[in-house]
Amino acid sequence: MNNPRTALVIGATGGSGGEIAAALLRRGWMVRGLVRDTKRPNLATNIEWRAGDAMNAADVAQAARGVKVIVHAVNPPGYRDWNKLVLPMLDNTIAAARSAGARIVLPGTVYNFGPDAFPLLGETSPQRPLTRKGAIRVEMERRLEQAAQEGVRSLILRCGDFFGPHAGNNWFAAMVKPGKPVRSMTYPSRRDLRHAWAYLPDVGETVARLLERESELAVFERFHFAGHWVDGNTMADAIRHAVGNPQLSVRSFPWWLVTLASPFVTLFRELREMHYLWKQPLQLDNRKLVSLLGTEPHTSLDQATRETLLGLHCLDNVAAEPGNPRQLHRNA
Repeated sequence: MNNPRTALVIGATGGSGGEIAAALLRRGWMVRGLVRDTKRPNLATNIEWRAGDAMNAADVAQAARGVKVIVHAVNPPGYRDWNKLVLPMLDNTIAAARSAGARIVLPGTVYNFGPDAFPLLGETSPQRPLTRKGAIRVEMERRLEQAAQEGVRSLILRCGDFFGPHAGNNWFAAMVKPGKPVRSMTYPSRRDLRHAWAYLPDVGETVARLLERESELAVFERFHFAGHWVDGNTMADAIRHAVGNPQLSVRSFPWWLVTLASPFVTLFRELREMHYLWKQPLQLDNRKLVSLLGTEPHTSLDQATRETLLGLHCLDNVAAEPGNPRQLHRNA
């Protein structure tokens, strides 16, 4: 007999997928994960792992049988081959959700917005991106909205820049040197400009709470997650507090180097395209989310920063709390 609260998480070994899976498990869901190699080390033991590839429609459909939710949190590593892989993977998820009668959850970003929508982004703000990656994000949402007309339910939670103890490629990790004690940091913008940051354990908790309000959700839903809207000075102070060094220096991000190397390094080329997101304040309007949930899950910036640095192995002489950070996390 199928558990009425079973979710398939595609990308459960990644940052957003892993935190959403952890939040669902805390709230009593059964979670399946799709992974190419079920024998790989360090897979979470409380997830039912299914062997398969997100690019294989049959694998996704098989893993999705009997589930109520499919979390689509898979991305090509290192921004490689986005134009070839992202949309086919989403199409496979849509087909599987249609067959299973499941709701799709997509962790969204601000990449699908251009500067004309800044500084305050609402769910219906115009989507006129400047980049190839942004255009793909727009198309992903368009396909979900189109599928909703055929009865395939979906939920998009748009967020600012992700950070957290288990995040993948992210701007926070670019500000320090993962695996090394923090002796200085770089910041990619003017330090007086505010920017939207999304702490991934809070994102996971938000998705879980939204899914528990299924009866109140429309077939197609978009919500914005406000997260931490802080300037560079505030973020720098949080890092200083975490490492215990009030004199920690802050350097400007070397955009000139990114520009020079972008023809040769895929990651740098993608970073250069996203430079416009750091040239003016950027905030997400979460009033719709708060209207439904009453509050947005929110971990203090000091705690979120410390846990992120622990996950990046950047805190020397600081012992991590025992156990899995995903299970220890508490939301206000």
